[in-house]
Amino acid sequence: MCLALASNTPDEKKEKFLELYNEVDDEQLYNEAKIDEVDSHVAYLMKETGISLDEKWNASFDEVEKRITNLMEELERVAAKLDEYNIPIVALKNAGITKGIYKNVACSPMGDIDLLIETDHFHKAHEIIMEELGYTFKFRSEYEHEDIEEAFRGGGTEYYQDINGYKVWLELQWRPIAGRWIQPENEPNGNELVKRSYQAAGSKVRILAPEDNLLQVALHTTKHSYVRAPGFRLHSDVDRIVRYTDIDWDKFVKQVEELQLKTSVYFSLCFAKNLLNTPIPENVLDELKPNIIRGSLIRHFIKKADIFDQKKKKFSKIGYILFNMSLYDSLGNLFVAIVPSPQTIKDLYGVENSMLLPFFYIKRLSDLIIKRAKL
Repeated sequence: MCLALASNTPDEKKEKFLELYNEVDDEQLYNEAKIDEVDSHVAYLMKETGISLDEKWNASFDEVEKRITNLMEELERVAAKLDEYNIPIVALKNAGITKGIYKNVACSPMGDIDLLIETDHFHKAHEIIMEELGYTFKFRSEYEHEDIEEAFRGGGTEYYQDINGYKVWLELQWRPIAGRWIQPENEPNGNELVKRSYQAAGSKVRILAPEDNLLQVALHTTKHSYVRAPGFRLHSDVDRIVRYTDIDWDKFVKQVEELQLKTSVYFSLCFAKNLLNTPIPENVLDELKPNIIRGSLIRHFIKKADIFDQKKKKFSKIGYILFNMSLYDSLGNLFVAIVPSPQTIKDLYGVENSMLLPFFYIKRLSDLIIKRAKL
């Protein structure tokens, strides 16, 4: 599965894959690959290696290829419509990678299309997406409400539409990460990312600059605790950006250090390097490496959770909180995450009366403890 997920060419791993394939049970391989959504990756490598695919492998390959082709066509439709209003959009994560970096749709399963937009264009784009593109404004999380101003404060909106027999989910966001444990101060500025982005060849879709792209997917992997669904396959995002774009590593490390995200990014890069043999320079990892105590604690949680089987419960309630707390580079950063500045609280909850701040600080703590992702 690791060989199949890695994005180096089939010729580089054909011999090793054949050797391993002859030692495993085909049915068990399929079942485990299916759980972690890498069955189409395995099917692709089997094809390239000359192994005959039976019905189940062919079905996996065809289903992902058709579904992602549909998503890429829809991405272009959305980008073209917004371009009519001079609104640039950046495709994030797997959508951007598949559109402009690693164009193998059969090996690019994704659940939705993530778009980054400048804050000044957010509300207009929201109108266009619903009124001209036919999407319905709806959050998938039970904790979110379809209130545009509340959604804007939270960093973004979600929409869906049935297109060619597929339910397409679209996320529009001005915050590139927007996690509850990730503070705006530790997050790249979305407007600046859009300005530094470039337009994909023959497309209206824009792609993040290489260093920005790598940082964004590394933080997205952190947001999923490295192991929570979709888990294992997420690490291919780092792998593909490193292999198929030119990273200025000095610039990248400087950006990570300025945002105080060394620990989070270190483990994202480590997973890609150790699982997929991604060519990440050792000196980069050395510069980002956390202290022994923090590193050991994080490895303990990850080992207990296990990287494979995304359907498995990865954390206890308290374990999830402790794990997130351990990812901060310093106690100061952790304190600010739990108890943000008054202005951050006002921006997050739309508070106008400063007298109400104590109540919303309590709500902030409640949200961190109660509003959890799937563990």
